[in-house]
Amino acid sequence: MSYTCKAAGKTLIWKKSKNDLRPTVDGLRWTVDGSGLPERANYSEPQPSTVGRQPFTVKLASQERFFIDLSPTFPTLTPIPHIKHIKPITHINMRLIPVFLLLALPLWSQTTYLHCGRILPMKGDAIMKATIVVEGNNIARIEPGYSAAPVGAEVVDLKNKTVLPGLIDCHVHLEWEQSRQSYNEKYTMNPADIAYRAAVYARRTLNAGFTTVRDLGGTGVNIGLRNAINSGWAIGPRIITAGRSLSITGGHSDATTGARWDLFDPPGPEMGMADGPDECRAAVREQFKKGSDCIKVCATGGVLSLARDGSLPHYAQDELSIIVQTARDLGMDVAAHAHGDEGMRRAVEAGVVSIEHGTFMSEATMDAMIKHGTWLVPTLTAGQAVADSAMYAKGFFPELVRKKGLEICPQLKATAAKAYKRGVKIAFGTDSGVSPHGANNLEFVLMAEAGMTNTDILRSATIDAATMLRMNDKIGTLEPGKLADIVAVEDDPLTNIRTMLKVVFVMKDGKVVER
Repeated sequence: MSYTCKAAGKTLIWKKSKNDLRPTVDGLRWTVDGSGLPERANYSEPQPSTVGRQPFTVKLASQERFFIDLSPTFPTLTPIPHIKHIKPITHINMRLIPVFLLLALPLWSQTTYLHCGRILPMKGDAIMKATIVVEGNNIARIEPGYSAAPVGAEVVDLKNKTVLPGLIDCHVHLEWEQSRQSYNEKYTMNPADIAYRAAVYARRTLNAGFTTVRDLGGTGVNIGLRNAINSGWAIGPRIITAGRSLSITGGHSDATTGARWDLFDPPGPEMGMADGPDECRAAVREQFKKGSDCIKVCATGGVLSLARDGSLPHYAQDELSIIVQTARDLGMDVAAHAHGDEGMRRAVEAGVVSIEHGTFMSEATMDAMIKHGTWLVPTLTAGQAVADSAMYAKGFFPELVRKKGLEICPQLKATAAKAYKRGVKIAFGTDSGVSPHGANNLEFVLMAEAGMTNTDILRSATIDAATMLRMNDKIGTLEPGKLADIVAVEDDPLTNIRTMLKVVFVMKDGKVVER
């Protein structure tokens, strides 16, 4: 049983535990000592929900003390009249203030000295034999040479490594991973099952060196996973998530396609299925309400869904325009899944931030992307994974999907090569989930095979990806003031891109990731 009360900017939560009530003030728990006066304890917990509960009345008795006024309208609360007041911090013995100041420092206040043989800051030239000083979760400075660390600081020896900003994958699906069982899982897996598995995939992704990812579609568990990682309950990359993808009825994200008609209620905007401008507007707002950071819309058919079409346009121009405008009004960008050129062109004209896949993109659409500043996320790893499975793994896909995979996926690399040469902006993205999580690094090699220079490939996974995500003020480069997302590889990727296949050191938010 919990009760919440607010006064003078303080929030008190009184939690029933046997015969006593323990209040929580500003996220810190207070306990009652033998004298009946609350004392501060070094403990914190999430504040319980107060929906449906009515609060105590809390008044500020003076500038120094709070007391609880047990209103006569709540006679059931009278078992605790002995709790009279709470001593604020101002009553702490002055000699203890330094101790409390130390306790109040953030948990990540460790100072770390990274002795780096080669640094590729992705902004400016390479830096040889230098020290990155990390204080808390930020890069404090980069010093020439191998600086001596003060007492208490951690030292990491990367003298024989190349050090880069934490990698960014702009297209993943952390909730699932394609297998022979994938098409049955919607009948067998509950949200809790999906969540536990997603946490494993998130950890694999971080271990591979990807400290930030954009998750472009799931059941909504991806929102909870983001929150769990941000709260320290799970370990994984920083997640920018779209929640559920938006699709037409029978489109690429309609999970009821192919099932018996009486098994599911028709999905609507709350599930991401939207037909017509009004439903499109409602679907965007629904994802915003649920906590999505961005919107993903399926502008054309897709490969792995059981819909028979893989590339025809699925949304009309007015529908796409409403989706983009509604998302912008709510501070979100829109990414568009698109294989066919017509649906792609409509999405670009509507103002999406990125085209995902872009398989049959024409030169006219490439020029439109250059004009509007639209990014291409090629997802070459997924293309190769699907094409190989469709060609060599008998029975891996349903026959409908196998045929689409053979038609569409082998074209991805050639289109990416043309778009890059023409000047379309490229951001790194793998579509992991279609391919195994933790194998994201293969994209570096495939992008090189598509003709991209090593420098541009590295930029696509760091500063350029950060720019597309509008996070380049926080991540994407190694410079003072940025978040301490840092990785290391054995060789110089400017001359040997294959060294990116194995990241040997990962730091996220100033914390070394145990691998």
